[in-house]
Formats: sequence, structure tokens, C-alpha cells
Amino acid sequence: MNEMMKKLNKIGIVPVVVLEDAAAALPLAERLMLGGLPCAEVTFRTAAAEESIRRMAKAYPDMIVGAGTVLTCEQADRAIDAGAKFIVSPGFNPKVTEHVLKKGVPMTPGICTPTEIEAALQFDLDVLKFFPAEPSGGLKMIKALAAPYVGVSFMPTGGIGPDNVRDYLKYDRIVACGGSWMVSGKLVKEGNFDEIQRLVAEAAGIVKEIRG
Repeated sequence: MNEMMKKLNKIGIVPVVVLEDAAAALPLAERLMLGGLPCAEVTFRTAAAEESIRRMAKAYPDMIVGAGTVLTCEQADRAIDAGAKFIVSPGFNPKVTEHVLKKGVPMTPGICTPTEIEAALQFDLDVLKFFPAEPSGGLKMIKALAAPYVGVSFMPTGGIGPDNVRDYLKYDRIVACGGSWMVSGKLVKEGNFDEIQRLVAEAAGIVKEIRG
């Protein structure tokens, strides 16, 4: 496990952020830090993603800001140039994975089958995103996949929230869980950063409760 994954492992829950307006990046980053989850996976689903990463990374250099939903090498380059410290993709794309790793940036591609795990192993990856987690069988499926692939750990994302995150965090092959419940688009759009901070603190408390 690389050093970046070890840091995310200590944090336990990675807020998955979709930002429509980069103006929300800094107030959101501030509340993530204050709430106890000093990291964010900013998804490349919007035009504001690149600038949001740039603003967060510049203002909060100690924060672990990464890029999610990275589908192309061009997106990866833009994210890395903006300051992304790790790259996440929803599926396993060998071309994008190789491109990111050659740049020396941690890459976590998405998988949900043994075949995809074996493809990722060709790149010596030992932490993989399990996506979409709940629709693909959840923790039960992760444990089934973990059994033959003893050197692989997982970052599940998709359908994880306060009602089931504890079960995931209790399993020692889970590096961290990705989740968006504490940073929903609705709360961000409303500018309800007090509620975001409350939910972030609650999530950080769950990690502490489970992992100490």
C-alpha cells in the first residue's frame, strides 16, 4: 500500500464531491477539514472539477485532494496539473491506469469482478475501488473477492451511507469508504455548510468508533 493510501486508511471515509460551481470549493474544503475528514475525491463529472481541485489544493496543501470519475488520460493530466494527489476511475482502463502511474501519481481504478482484479494486478496495484459497491453485492461480494486475492484491499463506493458504513469499516481489507451523503449536491447548492460540517463530524466519529 502506497503512502497516500495509508493516509486515506487513517481518515477512513473519503467524501465524494460533485461541484457545479468552483466558488463552493473553498468553503466546502474548510468544513471537511474542521469536521475531521481532511480529504476529498472531486469527481470530473462537471466543468467546475478542475478549478475546484486547483483552489482546494492551493488553499489547503495539507488536505488530500484527489480526482474521481477520471475516464481519459486528458482528464488525468488536467487533474494532476491542478494538484490532485490521487486519481480514481469508476472502471479499469489499462491505458489511463498506465498513464497515471507513469506520472508517479497513485491510481485507484474501479473493479467488481475477478477478471478486472487480475487485470489490475498486472500493474502491481494492491488497492482497488469496488464500484458500484452495494449494487454489486456489497461487503459480502468484497469478502468473496478478497479470499483468493489475498494481497488486494478495497475502497468501496456506491450506496454506502451512515446506516451501513460501520460494517464496511470493520473489515480489515477495506482501506477507506467513499461516500457522498455528507456532501450532497443539495446541501452544497444551498450553501448549507454548517450541516455539511455536522455530517462530516458525524462520519469522522463513526471512523473513530470503529477504528479508534
